[in-house]
Amino acid sequence: MENGKWKNSKMELRLLAEEGFSPQTDLDLTTLRFGSPREVDYGRGSSPTATRTDGNDFILTFKAKDVKFKEDDFAGKVLVRRTDGRTTFGFVRLSTPQPSALTATPANPFGQALVPDMIADASIERIGDTFYCYATTDGYGRGLETSGPPVVWKSKDFVHWSFNGTYFPSAENEKYWAPSKAVQRGDKWYIYPTVNGFMHVAVADSPDGPFSLVGGVDKFEKPFTPTATLLQGDDRGGIDAEAFIDDDGQAYIFWGGRRVAKLGEDMRTVSDVRTLQTRRKEYSEGPIFFKRNGIYYYLYTIGGDECYEYYYMMSRTSPFGPYEVPEEDRISTTSVRRGVFGPGHGCVFNNGEEYYFAFLEFSRNSTNRQTYVNRLEFNADGTIKPVEVTLDGVGALEVKNEKVKSEKFKVLKPTAVTASSTKASHKIRFFNDSRCQRTEHFVADFAIDGANGSRWMASDLDRQPSLTIDLGKATTIHQSHIAFVRPTAGHAYRLEGSTDGRTWQPCGGHEDVQKRSPHTDLINASFRYLRLTITEGVKGVWEWEVE
Repeated sequence: MENGKWKNSKMELRLLAEEGFSPQTDLDLTTLRFGSPREVDYGRGSSPTATRTDGNDFILTFKAKDVKFKEDDFAGKVLVRRTDGRTTFGFVRLSTPQPSALTATPANPFGQALVPDMIADASIERIGDTFYCYATTDGYGRGLETSGPPVVWKSKDFVHWSFNGTYFPSAENEKYWAPSKAVQRGDKWYIYPTVNGFMHVAVADSPDGPFSLVGGVDKFEKPFTPTATLLQGDDRGGIDAEAFIDDDGQAYIFWGGRRVAKLGEDMRTVSDVRTLQTRRKEYSEGPIFFKRNGIYYYLYTIGGDECYEYYYMMSRTSPFGPYEVPEEDRISTTSVRRGVFGPGHGCVFNNGEEYYFAFLEFSRNSTNRQTYVNRLEFNADGTIKPVEVTLDGVGALEVKNEKVKSEKFKVLKPTAVTASSTKASHKIRFFNDSRCQRTEHFVADFAIDGANGSRWMASDLDRQPSLTIDLGKATTIHQSHIAFVRPTAGHAYRLEGSTDGRTWQPCGGHEDVQKRSPHTDLINASFRYLRLTITEGVKGVWEWEVE
């Protein structure tokens, strides 16, 4: 580009074929748009002026003046509808200042996930000026036999999320699911996680923890800790507890199987247990309960995996009912067109008068799920509008400048990113719905795309996995924020800077394994290149942001 104009009159874009995908047969090129992300996002962008094949690949030609790139653009966006009706998008890194040919970044089928990690069963709430997200930590393998440790993700703006260590030390090495929202009674906070398959009650002085089991014995016994289970007596079974305190101060507890009961003032004594009668009779878990404008809403799931769905009923009287079932009682279901499969166990939360629906998604199957948030809207009579589920996220909700960077520092855009190695692409196995056809790629570009749903992964054989970003010229770098893959297991790393790509000097990192996300380094030096080398922990990065 020179004086705001491209030197070349045309650009070429290569669409790569891969197993299970042919750009020559699987795309409706009449719908394809390419150009600056700003142009494409607003329904503009350029259509190809010519096409040709190269083996199984497709090469598209565009007029350079039509793509509307500006000098600060480092990536273009491609948006196209597939022949099966789904819409696909991807980003193209501009590899030189005056490119004549571009290499397309593979598609990211996992969209804009809420946090840079695999989590499920999220319970989100706003406490003061901070959003809290308690959830099941996924991504540890072995399906339902295991989980990651309990961490609480926090954000001031609903975009930048972080955690530091565990909020429940005695549960760190247990199978920890569906922790519920933290509810306050007096000067104490209570949660109701399912630990080792049984619902337990824990208490803390703060929603940040540290939480400990009620009953005086803060130790998990097998199969359960008798003094700390939510249900006492002979039958203590149950999962997915969620508490609610009504306006009159009466507390209730809901759990899987459509069960509900009153909670005593101690927030652990259960009485008046009932089973709610719903229109749908299949197995149900992941209950959601909230009150809005005097109406109580009970949401319940049916199905699972790619077939997860949410339904609801409502009461104008009490959490016990009587309930009315609207004609359209389904809130969420799979949307093949939008690439969403099995929107399941999540929560409803509000930010002032605005309400939101969080859900887990089938993602990489089994317990390798991610969580997404969509808006929840209501009709004038209080009924809920079915959610047109997407993986696009909702963006910033409350900008409170969590990391100071929003006001003080400008996010720097790398012109290139390279990796020591890249893990081979992986075809995701579907369980029950053959329409769920996904391939996960692990290219380096995904570490700087800001999506949370995509990631760079090094080869399993790479003994010194590294990632290098190029800012194009020597630039003052204030901070670096790295969100590693499986951050709850901890990482150690080296961070080095260079002005020429040959001579490097340390500028961050730590030798001890720390369980947090992101890992932030204060650099305050001028470099063109930053190189990250992972020395301990999973060899991958969800997101890397520098400013």
